[in-house]
Amino acid sequence: MDRAEVLAEVRAVAVEILDVAPEAVSPGARFREDLDASSLDMIELVMALEDRLGRRFPQDELASITTVGQAVDLILELNSMFDER
Repeated sequence: MDRAEVLAEVRAVAVEILDVAPEAVSPGARFREDLDASSLDMIELVMALEDRLGRRFPQDELASITTVGQAVDLILELNSMFDER
């Protein structure tokens, strides 16, 4: 998956879970401040992305993710690690 495809997946899940407009889910959008995501929303978002992408996200890295772009970067990083194997 390339960056645009990953962003599209994150956008689709965010629209569904957070009930936001697709155009609001940009790389610079902050989950809590801009998309009004609660802690529970974030858990649901992570679980939905894990199911959709077939990947598990390292819990220690999730705490530092605040923007959509950072989430996309993490997914791309995980994908590249799995592709190298």
